[in-house]
Amino acid sequence: MLRSYVSGGWRTGEGEGAPLHDAVTGAEVARISSAGIDMAAALDHGRRVGGPALRELTFHQRAALLKALASRLREHRAELYELSAKTGATLGDSKFDVDGGIGVLFAYSSKGRRELPNDTVYVDGGVEPLSKGGTFLGQHIATPLRGVAVQINAFNFPVWGPLEKFAPAFLAGVPSLVKPASQTAYLTERLVELAITSGLIPEGTLQLISGSAGDLLEHLTEQDLVSFTGSASTAQKLRTHPAIVRNAVRFNAEADSLNLSILGPDAAAGTAEFDLYVKQLVTEMTVKAGQKCTAIRRAFVPANLIDDIVDAARERLAKVTIGNPANAEVRMGALASLEQREEVRRSLKALQDAATVVFGDPERVEVIDADAERGAFLSPVLLKAGDPERAEPHEVEAFGPVSTLLPYTSTQQVIELAARGHGSLAGSIVTGDAGFAREVVLGVAPWHGRLLVLDTDDAGESTGHGSPLPQLVHGGPGRAGGGEEMGGIRGVLHHMQRTAVQASPVVLSAVTGRWVEGAPRTGGDVHPFRKSLAELKIGDSVVAGPRTVTQADVDHFAEFTGDTFYAHTDPEAAAANPLFGGIVAHGYLVVSFAAGLFVSPEPGPVLANYGLENLRFLTPVKPGDELTVTLTAKQITPRENAGYGEVRWDADVTNQNQESVAKYDVLTLVAKENS
Repeated sequence: MLRSYVSGGWRTGEGEGAPLHDAVTGAEVARISSAGIDMAAALDHGRRVGGPALRELTFHQRAALLKALASRLREHRAELYELSAKTGATLGDSKFDVDGGIGVLFAYSSKGRRELPNDTVYVDGGVEPLSKGGTFLGQHIATPLRGVAVQINAFNFPVWGPLEKFAPAFLAGVPSLVKPASQTAYLTERLVELAITSGLIPEGTLQLISGSAGDLLEHLTEQDLVSFTGSASTAQKLRTHPAIVRNAVRFNAEADSLNLSILGPDAAAGTAEFDLYVKQLVTEMTVKAGQKCTAIRRAFVPANLIDDIVDAARERLAKVTIGNPANAEVRMGALASLEQREEVRRSLKALQDAATVVFGDPERVEVIDADAERGAFLSPVLLKAGDPERAEPHEVEAFGPVSTLLPYTSTQQVIELAARGHGSLAGSIVTGDAGFAREVVLGVAPWHGRLLVLDTDDAGESTGHGSPLPQLVHGGPGRAGGGEEMGGIRGVLHHMQRTAVQASPVVLSAVTGRWVEGAPRTGGDVHPFRKSLAELKIGDSVVAGPRTVTQADVDHFAEFTGDTFYAHTDPEAAAANPLFGGIVAHGYLVVSFAAGLFVSPEPGPVLANYGLENLRFLTPVKPGDELTVTLTAKQITPRENAGYGEVRWDADVTNQNQESVAKYDVLTLVAKENS
């Protein structure tokens, strides 16, 4: 009997449970039941125990835990691969699922450390001035929701599915409760067990329900979230659950969709793009036995090329060996269950009303080292539609190794046909014609969450049509669910509440942990560059200058750097420039002089200057102007497991009239302690 991990312990459901079968042999693998599991208590445990533990950690600390967990899971990949084979997956399929899921943890760990502050609050965008005097400002911040991120996952990716949802939620500071699809829940159970027994993640931040969701949704509050992966019909039912509607619970759906791939008119037989299209089509039909929410279901081909595509695809599909994934010769395994096979066959019958089978037999298949009937095996089936306007290919999805070829005669027609799918997770355009690619991308983008343009330039490094990436959004409009997952930091912010804070500069600085213009600056006898990270405070500042800019300075800078742009070297041409009206100093001369003014040159806690950001030149500087710079510690970010941290300084260079001539952020690395 599979167990659930809830309220701090492993629990076994009541009763005999429903049997789960090996997709290859038909043998019983386990039984599953969630009867008697207290769903309300599980949610409460996440809110009371998991949430507070996560919110005590900074983004960087959470990111470090994700990396440690990914490393631990990677040590157990072989075990997960072996268990994955029972789902019908080949070793390649298992790597797609297991390694892909672990890769998401690594990716979010990296993004958390590089793109989020070492703090518990996220500052979203810049300060918005709300008054003339600068005493009333606005700032958007994001804070973790105080609920639980509930996952309801599909059967096809029992490792990647939970981890791609868990990673952004954990990084945001929100605990997760995972409810996997029953067919392959034994793999998710082992995954969660490995995570829990690692001791790396705080208690309550990851829980598991093995079996039916029961009354789980009844106990949701306005602070909880639901992320669903599965069919569009189930998504519709969940979305309208009374508790979700009543409490306006954030609901994200990633639903199966009729994803497309379009071959460009330029890609005739014999071209590299033609071969790329056929290879990609067959790959998407056979990886995970076509059980991917991103797999190609509609393959659009120029009408004059469709017979060539049929011949090439047949030849490639004929080489696909099907059977027991334990056999090294097998390239495609079984579907997840016998029930799933029957569902695919029913959908195929509907598709055959509008299309002809040009490869494969929906009822019979030859297999290696397996029983074709006891195991959930199905031949890859390629269909060809005579009339692309028929409704069935744009409405019926056979969630297996099935795709339909559809002819088109113009760019406008294929764009219109693409929209007939009413929203897709992914699409691809295979062409060497950048103009065609642009027209199609812009035409079909409103119906797609992700689009791949494949050509000879990117094919060698492309991750493929069906591979969602943690850096990019995964989701789509309409039938695809109308939601988004991952997408880098976008996925983290989905688990947080964006709040507009209106306050004075002093209060905004206190709330955000960042110095805001208008807040007090702290001077003193000790130069800020002489202070370690432990001693430095936001608002610490130094005012240096003035320094007069001379014509000789401008001439020397032009000669020394080679920047002899006319505004710095030709008095007559510079005088005719309506912006300057005469010779002006180089902007980078101004920045260089400012550095010479504010720097404290002796060895000390400042280790390096590693960049400038947000540089703007605001007022021209002419020979004779006097420059003064005010440097203020704006943000202090200690690095985890390092002897230094990052300091962002606000630099404001002004002239003798107190006009800002340049504003920018200086980025430095500063030792945590003075040596």
